[in-house]
Amino acid sequence: MNKKTRNFSSYSSITNRVLSLGSEKWFPHVKARQMEKNTPDLITLTIGEPDIPVSVELIETCYKSMKAGRTRYSNGRGEAGLLKILSDKYSKSSGRKITPENILCFPGTQTALFIALQGLAEKGDEVLVGDPLYASYEGVIESTGASLVKVPLFREHEFSMQVEDLKKAITPKSKVLLLNSPHNPTGAILSEQQIMAIGNLCVEEGIWIISDEVYSDLIFEGNSKNHFSPLNLENLKENTVVVSSISKSHAAPGFRSGWAVGPEKFCKQLLPLSETILFGNQPFIADMTAFALEHEKETAAIMRRDYNRRANVVATAFSACSMLEVFYPKAGMFIMIDILKTGKTSDEFTALLLEKEHVATMPGSSFGEQAKDFIRMSLTVTDKDLREACDRMVSFVSKSNKR
Repeated sequence: MNKKTRNFSSYSSITNRVLSLGSEKWFPHVKARQMEKNTPDLITLTIGEPDIPVSVELIETCYKSMKAGRTRYSNGRGEAGLLKILSDKYSKSSGRKITPENILCFPGTQTALFIALQGLAEKGDEVLVGDPLYASYEGVIESTGASLVKVPLFREHEFSMQVEDLKKAITPKSKVLLLNSPHNPTGAILSEQQIMAIGNLCVEEGIWIISDEVYSDLIFEGNSKNHFSPLNLENLKENTVVVSSISKSHAAPGFRSGWAVGPEKFCKQLLPLSETILFGNQPFIADMTAFALEHEKETAAIMRRDYNRRANVVATAFSACSMLEVFYPKAGMFIMIDILKTGKTSDEFTALLLEKEHVATMPGSSFGEQAKDFIRMSLTVTDKDLREACDRMVSFVSKSNKR
């Protein structure tokens, strides 16, 4: 009898599907981090990590909760106190009753997205997403086995999804639309009318909507006062799932605290899947999150002012440079710069900028075909550092143009 040949280099298909869609998508950021120790003048503008500290009140709330013994196992859905606050929050914003049965708590938006997509899409399905898109969306979608279908978001429409373009992308295999408003990387915002049109089409076609709303508290003054969500529309209540967290709104990315809000049946169906990955969040972090959502509003207000002001800093710095054209964001913590006139690809531009001027940015190619002529700059550094980075970029472009 022949012995079975052992193959210890064989792995499951999910690992192959996402093999190049993890940290490799963030290579410029990883390289910049490696350079930091030996490059004292390095300015890193790659990721959306808030530059202000998490509120002292939140730290104290978390500490008091741990001291009070809130360090034991939780349950799969989430802590009662946090579920109550989230129920109240979304009941108020949507204008209809949201209960704890409509909510699942997770360690961050990324996990909420992963579980939601695992629960809704699989091989043979298609997941629609706007292009440009957040760099990690591709990996999350590919992990399900479903096919990613990009809906082009055009600059002439301010990178907002148009219902006509969505309609062209829909096929009988379309199962989920992943929306992101406010949008990363562009800072675009979908209007109530646009969401209504998109939502009505999804209802007609039997398509789920997953709405990533992690930047909803970072809309700049002068734009929509209140973020509008598909969850607000009565006719979308059975096909809409909202995911979010306190990572951006409360400058607390390291606490990994997020959630999903959706139909009761959706939450009931996905709860066991969630429990196989993480049987409940940490109670002390849930307590801190509940406090943050109910009481701590100043952090988001500071960031809105800072990021809007810094976007102005960038726009002013590049106003006399014909080679660098700013797309001004309406929300979030990034700004997109059109570099097409430099004659360089976004990968070439970011690599050379890092090498020559020690300024780290993200190439638009990391965010899809529609962003390939752009670079993305984070607004999460001081005004002084941002001005210095802009000066170096203008110098870099000027020197490159003379060669």
